[in-house]
Amino acid sequence: MPGTIEDYAIIGGLRSAAMVGRDGSIDWLCCPRFDSQALFAALLGTPDNGRWRLAPAGAGTCSRRSYLGDTLILQTVWDEPGGCVHVLDFMTPSESHGPQVMRIAECVSGSVNMRSELCLRFGYGQFAPWMRKVDGGYVGVAGPDAVWLASDVEQHGDHERTLADFRLRAGQQAGFVFTWNSSHLPRPQQRTPQTVLAATREYWERWLADCTYEGPWRDAVTRSLLTLKALTYEATGGIVAAATTSLPEELGGVRNWDYRYCWLRDATLTLSALLRTGFRREAEAWREWLARAVAGSPEDLQIMYGVAGERWIPEAHLSWLRGYEGSTPVRVGNAAVDQLQLDVYGEVMDALYLARSLGVPRYPHAWSIQQALMHYLETAWRQPDEGLWEIRGPRRHFVHSKVMAWVAADRAVRTVEEFGLPGPVDRWRAMRQEIHQDICSRGFDATRNTFTQSYGSTEVDAALLLLPQVGFLAPDDPRVRGTTDVVAASLGQDGLLRRYPTGGGASSSLDGLAGQEGVFLACSFWLIDALAMTGRASQARQLFERILALRNDVGLLAEEWDPVTQRQVGNMPQAFSHVGLINSALTLSGRPLHRARRNNHHAARGG
Repeated sequence: MPGTIEDYAIIGGLRSAAMVGRDGSIDWLCCPRFDSQALFAALLGTPDNGRWRLAPAGAGTCSRRSYLGDTLILQTVWDEPGGCVHVLDFMTPSESHGPQVMRIAECVSGSVNMRSELCLRFGYGQFAPWMRKVDGGYVGVAGPDAVWLASDVEQHGDHERTLADFRLRAGQQAGFVFTWNSSHLPRPQQRTPQTVLAATREYWERWLADCTYEGPWRDAVTRSLLTLKALTYEATGGIVAAATTSLPEELGGVRNWDYRYCWLRDATLTLSALLRTGFRREAEAWREWLARAVAGSPEDLQIMYGVAGERWIPEAHLSWLRGYEGSTPVRVGNAAVDQLQLDVYGEVMDALYLARSLGVPRYPHAWSIQQALMHYLETAWRQPDEGLWEIRGPRRHFVHSKVMAWVAADRAVRTVEEFGLPGPVDRWRAMRQEIHQDICSRGFDATRNTFTQSYGSTEVDAALLLLPQVGFLAPDDPRVRGTTDVVAASLGQDGLLRRYPTGGGASSSLDGLAGQEGVFLACSFWLIDALAMTGRASQARQLFERILALRNDVGLLAEEWDPVTQRQVGNMPQAFSHVGLINSALTLSGRPLHRARRNNHHAARGG
């Protein structure tokens, strides 16, 4: 059965990613892309839905594991009665072939009996391929997909599985190469994992050498940066929100979503974190991806796209998968693609403004795209929307959405003022002022000294913590401290923070879904930033250290934390959570969010 969500580590090759459990089993892998059909889906079902386990024969979970330095090469160690064995797992960051998973088992002392058991199931764990032996290895074919498995130990087929039983003595190694390829193409070039290992390690270390962060908690920050890079589709510059689908926000519940797509919001926040820590090439690649993805009419802007910019992401339920710990339905695709979420316009405008401010080379069509977005937003900002939490209930006038519309106008004005680009700046200034006044009059509860989740609501929302960070109000504004305190008191659970109130009955008043969810880790990082910005650095540091302790043994975070079961929940690893970690580390080390630092003189105006 699959392990706990925190039992999994990620390995990636910048096109797809695999989830490796503490028992040495790869329980999730989609090929050739993050959002392709899984050929290992045991994570959401049973071993019969596809997995690949490499471990000592008869052994359970490992003794310990870690990444090799600043890389995505995972080392898993078993201390067995007869000896000690290490397994290295990695994917190759190369476009010269299909996605590859490489595994090296090495005995470092004594002798250990090993077993490799591969159960290949295409179509999200539904179809066993036609397997045949070729030149000492195996190839599995099903429709358009082919997988080639090579090894320097003998393998054999057994009941729709490919097995290898072998014994390693001290100093001996056994290597395995798993390569996806289109079934109509010839066999890919064969390489041994031992020859590729050094180049893979060099790639990751060379990439991380651009990092400019030198503050405290550097190991946590660099692991988060590597995780964000692992969620990048290198060929197009797209950045996915997570590597998995349908890992539940409530164990056994229905809040199970597919996060293997490029949300404009998540991608822009990831871009911001990468830019602030020295990674500019990713910014250029994402900006070009954005220009391709959003081409067309601004009112057709979607909140998410496929990794190559695809617009069509229909949602379906996979009835043959029983779900992680019985959490159904298992969803692929995402119906939220058709929602109106006004905040994404502000996120895109802010990210492109930041790129210009940090000297990223100009892209000739970026400003034309931004002008078109602003033309649409000048009237659209008055509409209700589904908001950043993608509610599946009635649209509302969410305060955060309005604030991000203000951000869009503010960044448009400042782009004209600071970079001399053409545009109707007087009209945008008036729009900025009107939105600010509208929010402060309709979205603020003077009795409780707090902004509210939406106009006319008495509820609050964790996204309100972002008001000073985006520059809407200065951190020392009494309304900022008041909102921070009310949000912490209303949404706090076990010292951490939920996104918004959820119901425990048939449905909640906001999102129309049954059940509860855990505390949202990104929101807890926002609380850290808000506490630090309102003069409570010591309290912020304590909360930051506490969340760091929730990471798994290799430094990864899922979307949420369940304070009842004391487990990570939601898709894993989650870009939103790791972006929050990076931003909070920057804030606590004296490098607050760029938006707040640059915008305070604007935040003091109006309202």
